[in-house]
Amino acid sequence: MSRLRTLPADDPGLAAAVARMLDGGPAIAPLPADPGAATATLAMLRPDEPLVETDAGLVVGTSGSTGEPKGVVLSRAAIRAGVAATHARLGGTGNWTLAVPAHYVAGILVVARAVAAGTSLFAVDADLHDLPDQSGLDTGSSERNYLSLVPTQLVRALDRPDVLSRLARYDAILLGGAAADPGVLAHARAAGLTIITTYGMSETSGGCVYDGVPLDGVTIDLHGRGDPEAGGGRVSITGPVVFSGYRLRPDLTAKVLDGATLHTRDRARWDGSESGPSRLEILGRIDDVVVSGGVNVDLAAVEKVLKELDPQGAVVGVRDPEWGTRIIAAVTIPTTLPELRARLHTLEPAAKPLGLLRHPRLPHTSSGKIDRQELIAWWTAGPAEKEVL
Repeated sequence: MSRLRTLPADDPGLAAAVARMLDGGPAIAPLPADPGAATATLAMLRPDEPLVETDAGLVVGTSGSTGEPKGVVLSRAAIRAGVAATHARLGGTGNWTLAVPAHYVAGILVVARAVAAGTSLFAVDADLHDLPDQSGLDTGSSERNYLSLVPTQLVRALDRPDVLSRLARYDAILLGGAAADPGVLAHARAAGLTIITTYGMSETSGGCVYDGVPLDGVTIDLHGRGDPEAGGGRVSITGPVVFSGYRLRPDLTAKVLDGATLHTRDRARWDGSESGPSRLEILGRIDDVVVSGGVNVDLAAVEKVLKELDPQGAVVGVRDPEWGTRIIAAVTIPTTLPELRARLHTLEPAAKPLGLLRHPRLPHTSSGKIDRQELIAWWTAGPAEKEVL
C-alpha cells in the first residue's frame, strides 16, 4: 500500500507535488504553515500508516471550527472532475491567484486548477495587499484570470479602493467557505467585481454549486423538511466530486457516505425563478435549530438578520440551565444588548439574543470562517465585552 506524503502548504514545491499526484504520483496532504496547527494535523493524519484508498490524491484537513477535525480523502478522479466542472462553468481555463491557505480545500483546488490546465499560478498574501495589477497578471488574449476568496477577505477589501480596482480585473471571483451577506455582495458587484458565490465543502472537492446552480455532473437532493419551524430539507450531494472517505475513520465515513452520495448536515430549499433555473438556497445547519425557553429557534435565520446590522457578526448557542440554550450575538459594532434586541425587531421574541459578545475582531479559522467554538469559549472566559439579559 502507498503512503501519504505531507508538506507545508507554503512549500515552494507544492504545485509540482500536485502535478505529480495528478499524474499518478504519491498522494499528498498539505499542512498548515503554523507549527502548532501542523503538529495537530499530523497527529490526526498519521502519515506513517498506509493509505487504504487506491486512488487517493489529496487528504485535506477540515477546519474543526464546529466539530472534530478530520482528514478528507479525495481521489484523483474527484479532483479532476471538480477542476473540469469549474472551468466549464466559468467559460474556460484560466490563470489562478492563490489568496487562501493551501492546506484547505479552497486553496489546494486553486493550485490543482492551474496545474491541470497548464496555466499560471500567482500566490498572494491573504490580506491581498500584493494582489497583482493588470501588468502583473498574465492577460494574454486566450487566458482568463480567476481567484477564490472567503467573505471576510471581501468585506475587508471593500474599504480599500486599491484592492477593489485590482479585484475588478478578474474574470471571476469564487466566494465561498461561509455565507455571504447580501449587502456585501451588492456593494462588491456595484464596484465592478464579478462575484460567483459557491457552496461546497472539503468532501465535495470544494465548491460544487455556483450561484445556486449545481455544477455539471452534480445532483442535489433535499430530504424531509427538517424541523417544521426551521424549514428546508437536509442536503445530499451525488456526483464524481464526492470524497472517498475520512482518513482512518471508517466509522465516520459510514455515517455520511453512501456510494457516491454525501449526506450533509446542511439545510436548504430551492428558490424557484420564472426567468431562470431554480437555485439552491442554504438555510443553515440542522444543528442550528436549538430550543431556547421551550421554543425552536433557527440560529442561521437569527444570524442572517444580525448581519444586516453588522456584516461581520455571528450567532451561537450556549448551554444554559435557565433557557436550555442561550442565544448569543457576537458583534463588532458599538451597541448594548437592549439596543441590539430593539434593532432586531423583525425577530420573534424567543429568537432575540439573550447575551452579547462585543469585540472589534471576531475569531476566525485560517480558512476565513467564524470560529464558533472559540466564540463559545469566549462566552465563558475571553477578551470580548459581555452582557447578559
